[in-house]
Amino acid sequence: MSKHELPKTYDFHNTEDRIYQMWETNGYFAPTNDPNKPGHDPDIKPFVISIPPPNVTGELHLGHALFVSMEDLMIRYHRMKGIPTLWVPGSDHAGIATQLQVEKDLMKTEGKRREDIGREAFIERTWEWKRKYGGMITNQIRRLGASCDWSRERFTLDNGLSVAVNEAFVRLYEKGMIYRGPRLINWSPGLQTAVSDLEVDYFEEPGKLYYFKYRLKGSEDFIPVATTRPETILGDTAVAVHPEDDRYKDLIGKTALVPMLGREIPVIGDEYVDQEFGTGALKITPGHDINDYEIGLRHNLEIISILNKDASINQHGGQYAGQSREECRQQLWADMKAAGLVIKEEDYTLNIPRSQRGGEIIEPMISTQWFVTIDQMGKAALDAVKDGRIQIVPEYFTKVYYNWLENIEDWCISRQLWWGHRIPVWYGPDGEMFCARSEEEALAQAKAHYGKETALEQDPDVLDTWFSSGLWPFSTLGWPEETPDLTYFYPTSVLETGYDILFFWVARMIMSGLEFTGEVPFHTVYLHGIIRDEIGRKMSKTTGNVIDPLEVMDHLGTDALRFTLLVGSSPGKDMNLSIKKVESNRNFANKLWNASRLVLGLLHQSPTEGNLDEIDWTLADSWIWARLRQVTHDIERLFTAYQYGEAGRQIYDFFWSEFADWYLEIAKLQVAEGGLRARKTAQALVKVLDTVLRMLHPFTPFVTEELWGRLKAATQDHSPEMCPSEGWEQALIIARWPEPSAFEGWEDKAAKDFGLVREIVRAIRNLRAEKQVKPGNLISATIAAGEQAEMLAAQAGTITALSHLDPHRFEITSTLDEKPAGSTALVVGTTEIYLPLADLVDPVEEQARLHKELEETQSQIDRLEKLLNSPFAQKAPPDVVGKEQEKLAGFKQTAEKIKSQLADL
Repeated sequence: MSKHELPKTYDFHNTEDRIYQMWETNGYFAPTNDPNKPGHDPDIKPFVISIPPPNVTGELHLGHALFVSMEDLMIRYHRMKGIPTLWVPGSDHAGIATQLQVEKDLMKTEGKRREDIGREAFIERTWEWKRKYGGMITNQIRRLGASCDWSRERFTLDNGLSVAVNEAFVRLYEKGMIYRGPRLINWSPGLQTAVSDLEVDYFEEPGKLYYFKYRLKGSEDFIPVATTRPETILGDTAVAVHPEDDRYKDLIGKTALVPMLGREIPVIGDEYVDQEFGTGALKITPGHDINDYEIGLRHNLEIISILNKDASINQHGGQYAGQSREECRQQLWADMKAAGLVIKEEDYTLNIPRSQRGGEIIEPMISTQWFVTIDQMGKAALDAVKDGRIQIVPEYFTKVYYNWLENIEDWCISRQLWWGHRIPVWYGPDGEMFCARSEEEALAQAKAHYGKETALEQDPDVLDTWFSSGLWPFSTLGWPEETPDLTYFYPTSVLETGYDILFFWVARMIMSGLEFTGEVPFHTVYLHGIIRDEIGRKMSKTTGNVIDPLEVMDHLGTDALRFTLLVGSSPGKDMNLSIKKVESNRNFANKLWNASRLVLGLLHQSPTEGNLDEIDWTLADSWIWARLRQVTHDIERLFTAYQYGEAGRQIYDFFWSEFADWYLEIAKLQVAEGGLRARKTAQALVKVLDTVLRMLHPFTPFVTEELWGRLKAATQDHSPEMCPSEGWEQALIIARWPEPSAFEGWEDKAAKDFGLVREIVRAIRNLRAEKQVKPGNLISATIAAGEQAEMLAAQAGTITALSHLDPHRFEITSTLDEKPAGSTALVVGTTEIYLPLADLVDPVEEQARLHKELEETQSQIDRLEKLLNSPFAQKAPPDVVGKEQEKLAGFKQTAEKIKSQLADL
């Protein structure tokens, strides 16, 4: 075993942690051109991403794995481009999620509720929980290879970020954009707090549609009405019909009586009512339905909330007060049936809103909360995308973004929790409010107001988690202070996240960035999709189809998981994931390792001295150089267009299907020749592998870093003149990205000529396999190649070696006067190949094979003729059209050759 020979297998267990520590110890994650260090140049534009902060006490799931892999790819690419690159890490305090975990632990260990130990003790306990478990998600993100600058790690409840949150609240309050009042919100009876739309999931569940009579005052007449929730009848304040509905329009203005309560309510006309749905008449409960709430505002209706905070019926429910929602529904409906008010019941599929935290039914309820007036901020965020300051990738989500912001509602920012940023408002003894950045400032305001020092009580609510995370791109850089980091790194560059939080987080960051800094927080929003199981189902514990990324990394390696997620994803589209896909990419990592092992072995076998300029490249060398040049161009174009998945697929195909399957096989033959040919081949192998490892690094950082370091050391020891002209960098993570070089004109011919060699070899191999001719059986062959004869004759050694032909019975000629007796013919383009396999060939089968080839060739002719007769021929560049015309001519010649062979049969 030579000094630089690789072990036979890649051991990711003993590689990943060692490599990550090397990166971090050497400071490679920190940005170059740091504004806090001497020599900083403010004119060099950086590339910056703020990580979507995961829940501080959460555990890694596939969604994390996808966004970490995607953002790390972007960061590594830009770092290798020589751009000062910063990836700001951090975590979110996750108000509801974290508080729930601590409450459960408190009940489990001590049998106490949070109210039993009080707010201060509970908050201290939550900080202890954070200190104990908060590092788990961070360590898991590190394991994915995340090259974040951990020295800049932030937490949404850090002192600095808390200052930013208070500053933002006070500024909005002072501008009259924050108010407190009653509105309809999502209420969680179990958590006893308002919750955001994001924390509510909707499920289709079987239910009933209840039809009943709404009697008119002073009459036996009634309006038939249907509801899915009879208990909300107790909060009705109107019956609505469409003003043009002939059945009911004469009843508008009359008075109806609420069943069992006898409360008088008006019959109103509103165009919102769908005449075709149900009975065409609606009961209106503004206190418990968002659409009814809007109707109630339009008609100045009374808004009655019939539920207590625990969702039991309150005093407005009359004789049903104190009952649960379910008890009230049954009892009320039974009473209405006894009173002759029930018409019928029908089975009906309901769309039930349930809490993500526990699954309880969420109630739309009127509650006094803090709100942000959003119109002005929403318009600014809308304009930022419309005028191109922010680009959304993929573009079709732009319309979704517009639709949401054009129909935006005021934002409920208060939560009835203890863990979070407490509302920076204090109340005096008479209820006077003092909004301030700190308690000291509030006390000073109170003293000025009352003329003496006065005790104040802080608002008990905390802010919605999205309020603080909406400030994330600039608060993490030091805002509201004008820090060097904020001045240089803000605005950031790309915000990468899932499309499912485009509104909840992305839009709020844009609004906040424009409001508080006057600038958009990033120029591009890149949205990824949801990861589903292999048959497209959403992953869930109940379905039992959840894939644990930690287990996958334990068994198959981080690079295999990363490559699967990155290559399988397209902007904005969901992806299906299976363990088989990850296993396939584990095989790719192994193939990369084995191919590199072979390259190092061939390098070791080649001479260490000799003037490489004294010998030309072979056709195979020229072909791999041409392909590498094309791939480098294509990858750069795809990266620029955010088509990372396709870029990964193309690198994969080039490495496996061209470099490993073809060039390496030929390289072994060339190195075996010895002398300058071996040395020239080794130079090509080193250069191509070096470039491939650089392009693959953002996708599979661990295995590429390990291999690149080995390649670097082996090349330096063997032949320093084979090293890159700029020299080797310290590590691959900071190595230069392969920049596309200009095409020189020879590339197309090299690709075309070697393409013919490949097709000839492939055709012979396929026929040998079909006829089960063993590789050791070297057979003779005759090739009639027309104008390509001279070129192919120069490749005779390659063709015979790769096709297992007898070089002593191998002939290449321009034309043949007659077909060799007892031979089977193959057609590749205009080239005919004759193999002495007649004894193994069934004439009927041979005829069928040729007919199939002719059919496939004819389909290519039809496709190309259709393409060249379309507007493509006028719109495409002349050289592109020329290539397609050339292909068509080739396929036509092939068809004639096959027809000739069929005629011979």
